[in-house]
Amino acid sequence: MTDHTNADTLRTPIVAVLGHVDHGKTSLLDTIRGSAVSEGEAGAITQHIGATDIPLDTISEMAGELIDPSDFDLPGLLFIDTPGHHSFSTLRARGGALADIAVLVVDVNDGFQPQTEEAIDILRRTGTPFVVAANKVDTTPGWNPQDGQPIQRSLEAQSERAESMLNENLYEIIGQLSDAGFSADLYWRVQDFQKNIGVVPLSALTGEGVPDLLTVLMGLSQRFMKEEMAIDVQGAGEGTVLEVKDERGFGATIDTVVYDGVIRNGDTIVVGGQNEPIVTEVRALLRPRALEEIRTEKKFEKVAEIGAAAGVKIAAPELDQAMAGAPVRVVRDRPLEDVIAEVKAELAEIEVDTAEDGVVVKADTLGSLEAMANALREAEVPILRAEVGDIAPRDIAVAETANQDEHKAILGFNVDLLANAESELENADMKLFTDEVIYQLIEDYETYVEERERAQQETVLDKVVRPSRFRILPDHTFRQNDPAVVGVEVISGTLQNNRNVGLFEGNEFERVGQLSGIQKQGDDVDEARAGERVSIAIDGPTVGRGIEEGDTLWTEVPEKHAKILEQELKEEITADEREALAAYLETKRKRDPFWGK
Repeated sequence: MTDHTNADTLRTPIVAVLGHVDHGKTSLLDTIRGSAVSEGEAGAITQHIGATDIPLDTISEMAGELIDPSDFDLPGLLFIDTPGHHSFSTLRARGGALADIAVLVVDVNDGFQPQTEEAIDILRRTGTPFVVAANKVDTTPGWNPQDGQPIQRSLEAQSERAESMLNENLYEIIGQLSDAGFSADLYWRVQDFQKNIGVVPLSALTGEGVPDLLTVLMGLSQRFMKEEMAIDVQGAGEGTVLEVKDERGFGATIDTVVYDGVIRNGDTIVVGGQNEPIVTEVRALLRPRALEEIRTEKKFEKVAEIGAAAGVKIAAPELDQAMAGAPVRVVRDRPLEDVIAEVKAELAEIEVDTAEDGVVVKADTLGSLEAMANALREAEVPILRAEVGDIAPRDIAVAETANQDEHKAILGFNVDLLANAESELENADMKLFTDEVIYQLIEDYETYVEERERAQQETVLDKVVRPSRFRILPDHTFRQNDPAVVGVEVISGTLQNNRNVGLFEGNEFERVGQLSGIQKQGDDVDEARAGERVSIAIDGPTVGRGIEEGDTLWTEVPEKHAKILEQELKEEITADEREALAAYLETKRKRDPFWGK
């Protein structure tokens, strides 16, 4: 048994930085990287693919008096650049989140935004410990910047007014965290980081507060994650795919974060693929060349092996079907079947429930696919097919096969439309929705469905016979027959032209004729509403035989129409039309209780 207190067996904690698009994630990473490069010898910072490794010595240089390196036996911090700018969605490591710890960047002036909420959601679901970086403190009116200083040192240099304005914004964020179910406070007031979230005010631009952030991250990792950082240094490597990329001279490669063991050149590896796990052999492990050599032609240098925690580009045959977010496993001295089964089992955890009919979903990583599936389940939108990757012609073909028209749709999260799919989309009988915020994507789709339904109801409503009850006024017979022309008052409902009309003899409805004209103050109109007095022409009856002055007549509503009005369009018609319908149905149902049901 190896002695786990030995620093060699403790790996670097993996830190993910997430937050809303323009709240400063990238600039914060750049600042940390930049100051790390200027503090350490450039050579001390190993360049990684998709990650930046900052050794403990460099952190302690940057943090100054805040850190005593002898308190730590973790080797430093590995910041991963999450794929795209998307809020780091559940990239996994053995069923948990890939990141050991996260930084949630929030613009101190802007507070929580949609993607902040999404990020918090993911952190809550995966149980990832996190720290909040309240960025852009330097934009506080009247701020006096103290470049690179610890935040409390910087606060001493501010006017009371600037400090109180900043505090107001900070307490706003602490309040928003509390609404999201997290108890939080400024980090120097937090006693127990397992119960409370530390908020670190900082500026990515001036670097003030960055020492504090590094200190808090180191402290949290050392204190609460030491056990998890213990790894088998020479064990079979395990990692997670960040991105699949084509590289000249290498074909499809996978940018991978290795979180356990070692991957060596020539190792047989199993990688999660779109259909089946891919079994292949490592041809090259690539790292970016050191900064001073970047001028040479080749971007990458080959290394013989890579140990956790690290970012590396793996070149191997047949990786074009690999998926972002999928597991990477070195086989080494285990039966291949076992490793394949393990990768399958891990992918099965992320299987999306699909239905016979539903929408097509495409997302950039397995994690975001899972987040999309969860959100759609809550919105009760069924999924026909869900896959990682850009939108291809076959996705359009699949979407068109949906049974219900509103399901003929593709919801694409953080993905592109492949060039060869563009022309197909133009002629396709389906809708494409894309967005970089999950809930926005779903909201756009739901709005589309609602508008469709409304339009359909309006079309149906145009075709449906509206109910009406009207009375022939005494002394208002203008013509006895061919057609009979009489003055009427509409009691309830809408009297439409060209409809059959009749009256009830007991519970029997008797058709008397058809309307062939409605005139209102001498003008021809298509309909008359409740309360209006109009003259109407009726083909069929003779006044005095069949109809009399003072009679109450009804528009004859066909049974099918009555059913649609009562069951589907009740909310769409007016109160007096509902009243006319109810009275009509009541009389009809006295004779046949199931009429119109």
